[in-house]
Amino acid sequence: MLNFYKRIWLHTGKAQILLIVLSLAVAALAAAPLRFQKDIINSLGPDLDVETLTLLCLGYLGVIVISNIFKFLLNYRSSILGEATIRMIRQRIYGARHQEVVPEQLDDMGTLTTIIAAESEEVGRFAGTAIANPLLQVGTLVSVISYIASTQPYLGLFLVAIVVPQAVIVLLLQEKVNRRVKERTLILRGATSAISEEDIAQIKEAQQAVMDDFDKIYSTRRGIFRLKLSMKFAMNLLNGIGLVGILMIGGLLMMEGRSDIGTVVASIAALERISDPWRQLLNFYKELSAVRVKFDLILGAQAVSDK
Repeated sequence: MLNFYKRIWLHTGKAQILLIVLSLAVAALAAAPLRFQKDIINSLGPDLDVETLTLLCLGYLGVIVISNIFKFLLNYRSSILGEATIRMIRQRIYGARHQEVVPEQLDDMGTLTTIIAAESEEVGRFAGTAIANPLLQVGTLVSVISYIASTQPYLGLFLVAIVVPQAVIVLLLQEKVNRRVKERTLILRGATSAISEEDIAQIKEAQQAVMDDFDKIYSTRRGIFRLKLSMKFAMNLLNGIGLVGILMIGGLLMMEGRSDIGTVVASIAALERISDPWRQLLNFYKELSAVRVKFDLILGAQAVSDK
């Protein structure tokens, strides 16, 4: 992984700095809507002050607008960087194909086509989000959980207790997914190579070999689906437990006079807010694992110059 990120920083470091700044700005604003929600809900009642409510709503709206402007800039710059990286990889792979000494794997048209058409796009697109995405998601989690913990420590600890098991589940299952992704990629390369090099004299044997590869790809993908859906099931179950737990703990704390309705509602909103960045973070980890496999295979096909 370190080698992978070193190469990303080597080629995109300057552009990544702006993405890092934008990510931190978005993450810093993540908890602000929760504060406004809490204050607005607690201000509602018979003694409602219309001026205070108006100011809180305007402030809430302002935070939403500013946050979305930063998100737009972050997503746009990440997409542009990813596309530029895809172009660079394709140019280098195609250029290596026409060197005096052609790397063995690039001499095969099926493998070359697979790398240029699919694998380079996945690796390059990932480079645009390789640093900014995890920084944004982790920053959002820290911002939101810290705010809830500062207003009601018990609810904050409960949110942490929901997040940790999800991480354990993914770490246990993702490695199995990685092995299947690599196996599928190698089989697909072999199938495309066989198709591009079919010998008319041995057409039946070649066709059977390709059909067998297709069956292997199907079987491999089926295993990947089982693992991914198992992780999704576990995540959804834990999120459901989290919602019920917040209602239970929040209700008990309110009975004891140690919390208020605004804090409970903000905690429920926080669960939703951490669900998305946490899901994005888990997806990022899964994508990182899969892209590293393809990155290693691309490096195996040719030596990418760092110059």
